[in-house]
Amino acid sequence: MSDAPAHTAPGRSPGIARIVSASLIGTTIEWYDFFLYGSAAALVFNTLFFPTADPLVGTLIAFITYAIGFAARPLGGMVFGHFGDKVGRKKLLVISLLMMGGATFAMGLLPTYETLGPGAPVLLTVLRLIQGFALGGEWGGAVLIVSEHGGDKQRGFWASWPQAGAPGGNLLATGVLALLAAVQSEGAFISWGWRIPFLLSGVLVLLGLWIRVSVSESPVFLAAQAEARADAARGIKEKAPVIEVFRHSWKEVLTAIGTRFGENISYYILTAFLLVYVTTHLGLPKSTALNAVLIASAVHFVTIPLWGALSDRIGRRPVTLLGSVGMALWAFAFFALLDSRSFAVITLAVTVGLLLHGAMYGPQAAFISELFDTKVRYSGASMGSQLASIVAGALAPIIAVELLAKYDSSTPVALYLCLAAAVTTITVALAGETRGRDLTLAMTAGLPDQARRPEPAATGTDAV
Repeated sequence: MSDAPAHTAPGRSPGIARIVSASLIGTTIEWYDFFLYGSAAALVFNTLFFPTADPLVGTLIAFITYAIGFAARPLGGMVFGHFGDKVGRKKLLVISLLMMGGATFAMGLLPTYETLGPGAPVLLTVLRLIQGFALGGEWGGAVLIVSEHGGDKQRGFWASWPQAGAPGGNLLATGVLALLAAVQSEGAFISWGWRIPFLLSGVLVLLGLWIRVSVSESPVFLAAQAEARADAARGIKEKAPVIEVFRHSWKEVLTAIGTRFGENISYYILTAFLLVYVTTHLGLPKSTALNAVLIASAVHFVTIPLWGALSDRIGRRPVTLLGSVGMALWAFAFFALLDSRSFAVITLAVTVGLLLHGAMYGPQAAFISELFDTKVRYSGASMGSQLASIVAGALAPIIAVELLAKYDSSTPVALYLCLAAAVTTITVALAGETRGRDLTLAMTAGLPDQARRPEPAATGTDAV
């Protein structure tokens, strides 16, 4: 399909449904790959690649390699962001999908520590770095190509669909692991069954590529690219997008980091650390934790676009604050419910937690996209979101496991989760509202009035 810009009426691209579908399927596959490692780190990698006398220590080491994948994400965000702002969103999305899928498929072929010795965890760590690098570039491109195709009035709804790829990927990864755990013996799963979900990634990547190569480039980007060529013809030289972000948009990068801080930490506590807490601390079967996350992720997947749609009605800030304040309050109740050891109550705890997470996560794609100009949007959004992944999501399972090992209590972990949510609450409370911003207009400082189109009162016809 041609990448020529389409001349459409204001509102949204006529191919928005196809754009959203391609982004959603691509992000679901990439998050499937990324979360599969986290689940495997909690369930099998501690014994297969990092064997120690203490299972909790082995899990902690496995989560350290899990965190290494996060460390590569900002670098991926910078590299993909630079070229995404220069050559386009679509091309970089294809590359990120190939890198992520290839690394995950290779994990399924790795020899374990028993076979290869120390070389096994080294190879696993290298592949994890490739995963993180690819995911660092995926998020920005996926949400931006949707945000820039969607109209100003419904951007929160459309841009939230790629966000749903996170629970979609987690749902797929957890579902495959739960199915294998149900039909295989513990010995068979540890011996070879764990490899199946990783090898399945190869099939999923082919599906994602077939869909992703068919979409058109963002018309907002194509217009900015044409303007850049005109400036170059007049002798005006542009600086690298990354440099421009640090020079003029560092406040927006900090806002993006703070916005993601509580959301990122809460997600990995509610999903990855939960598996450790339920299986190791409470001594329950891994199927209990996997099935609870499976059910909660299904609810999470469905409700994220609803939170995005609500942010189109009342604003990005109110919806995000609802989630962050709610998460701070839910943190202590969450672990108290887990301690009941009841599958139904554990499922309720995770589901409510992910609903509150969705309120932070649903509007986030539109909110962060609206913080930056088109020429630096991929770089700025990627850097802000991926730097947050290092200080937040990468360390969350490690800190939580260490707190649990040291105090043998969930209270310090709940306090950690509460404080993380408070950081997001303060950041968003101090930020300006971005709903309704025209992405085709440049910003000079903050969010000027000329960058926001007048918004009529909401009517029934504006509903999604």
